[in-house]
Amino acid sequence: MTLSVIIVNFRVKYFLELCLHSVEKAVRSLEAEIIVVDNHSGDDSLDYLRPRFPAVRFIANKENLGFGRACNQALAQANGEYILFLNPDTILPEDFALHCLSFLVAIPRIGGLGVRMVDGSGHFLKESRRGFPTPWVGFCRLTGLSALFPRSRFFSTYYLGHLPANAPHPAPVLSGACLWVSRAILDKVGGFDEQFFLYAEDIDLSYRIENAGYRNFYYPGTTIVHFKGESTLKDIRYVRQFYRAMRQFRRKHFNKGLPAFLDLGVQAAIQVRAGVAAVMGGFGGGAKAPGNGERVRTFLRGDATEIARLKPLLAASGESVIVDHQQEASELLFCEGESFSFKESIQQLQRVGKAGRWRVKFHASGSGSAVGSPDRNGRGEAIDL
Repeated sequence: MTLSVIIVNFRVKYFLELCLHSVEKAVRSLEAEIIVVDNHSGDDSLDYLRPRFPAVRFIANKENLGFGRACNQALAQANGEYILFLNPDTILPEDFALHCLSFLVAIPRIGGLGVRMVDGSGHFLKESRRGFPTPWVGFCRLTGLSALFPRSRFFSTYYLGHLPANAPHPAPVLSGACLWVSRAILDKVGGFDEQFFLYAEDIDLSYRIENAGYRNFYYPGTTIVHFKGESTLKDIRYVRQFYRAMRQFRRKHFNKGLPAFLDLGVQAAIQVRAGVAAVMGGFGGGAKAPGNGERVRTFLRGDATEIARLKPLLAASGESVIVDHQQEASELLFCEGESFSFKESIQQLQRVGKAGRWRVKFHASGSGSAVGSPDRNGRGEAIDL
């Protein structure tokens, strides 16, 4: 078998529904399997998804095991020569897998592979490629020096701001939201370190892959959507968990021999950064939601068959006022189908994202929902159709 796709779900069934529709189309020309681990969502995720995706293997956990441990659980059952760890709040274009596999086999000693990601408003996600958070890199990131000098090789190594985002290049750290790696390499270096419940496990795995003599790469030849705001609510719990994971990683890999003053400086920067992030977490950007009492004005774009099917459903739900012209709309709903692909949806998202006028949702043919997440700092939105 060529590929195993591993996805961990926790209470995002409608986003996962869209993701699975896109994954099935992205791997249809390959010998592939899709494994979903549900981390005790406590809702009807599996009852909803199982009959819709009979070819997908679902694993139901009785507790939330965390991201890394759940991925390892699926990895133990995977049969693919390559493994793709994928977040449930992503959309893949139809040619995604073939593009990535072609790049993987062309680069000698390649380790992990990550791709270009955009958020739900079409903007490039800097975490598509990163540098290792050494004490200096972490200090620059946490104190804001990397933000002040975003293209500096010296101050902005964390997001590799000095390297072009439209060209492939080595990238020491890849995002666990979309991470390719061969099974042979994972057998050698091990899977995710389960001490990381959430966050930093992708940094740790990337670090171990490169320490084993391989090179991780960033590949912009294909673009996926990662609904950044949906995976985790950016509240104080997120802030604490994220920076706790950063401390765990620093202590595991960089604690020995670190001068006391620099160690204290990094720790202080982490605390300050966590406090600032907690305060600022409620300030989102992007297109604004309608005010209280104002109905969403929705323009449907894409496959004509799906548009005709959705219009009466949306009108009956009271969620939207359907408009006939895009300029009248506050929201765009991209309808994937026979005449409008996921790839076209992603391309259109990036075009309209530059204007910043519309919130965007996505719907897949055969899906019972539509979803979107225009604000990377907030929760996503879903419509049950």
